[in-house]
Amino acid sequence: MNAGRDGGLAQGDGGLPQGEAKARAVRAMFDTIAPRYDLVNRVMTGGLDRRWRRAAVRSLGLSSGSLVLDVACGTGDLCRDLTAAGYAPVGFDLSRGMLAHARTAAPLVHTDAVQLPVAPHRADGAVSGFALRNFVALGPLFDELARVLRPGGRIALLDVANPAHPLLRAGHAAYFRHVVPRIGALLSDRDAYRYLPKSVAYLPSTSDLLDSVATAGFEAVERRLLSGGIAQLITATRCSP
Repeated sequence: MNAGRDGGLAQGDGGLPQGEAKARAVRAMFDTIAPRYDLVNRVMTGGLDRRWRRAAVRSLGLSSGSLVLDVACGTGDLCRDLTAAGYAPVGFDLSRGMLAHARTAAPLVHTDAVQLPVAPHRADGAVSGFALRNFVALGPLFDELARVLRPGGRIALLDVANPAHPLLRAGHAAYFRHVVPRIGALLSDRDAYRYLPKSVAYLPSTSDLLDSVATAGFEAVERRLLSGGIAQLITATRCSP
């Protein structure tokens, strides 16, 4: 995909798209990489992404049969893990391509995650896998999750992170910048996997991220680093309105 043609991912000055340009570019990118998205994830992470998703599901701590929303569900990896854990998942994604290649029996809805077709306080939990940096803004997402979750409901949000240890951080940065784009070019789409390492820059600082979750109406907000700090898991509980 030559995303640069429509103001998308590959910008000549090395910058990243913002606002509606970002939304259009991200949707087009995921439509393009959907057919081999799962394969690239497994190769790129050495299978660790499966472990991280299972950790996110375990962190919910909800009763069996709980309704859990998977926002930016992609091809349904988290939906499958939620089902295996005894939950009732529903997936939502902006990319029709990702939904078309989903491998889950859970109901799937094509929609923007900041405008979920869900009644207030209807859901028991919500999860997201490596999607936070792809939203135009995180405040509206957290507000929407607070709207649809009942008091006491739980969220578990996964994304990439930078290790704190200098050597791990340097090695991780080199892998993300140089190896990941080559894997992507070999197995899927070159431009998309050049963009994805750069997209980490969209993530706010840890303090701003956790403060934004709390401001939306959540308590017990925690951040847990996984696999030496190359991934992070944000969990929180919905306060009473």
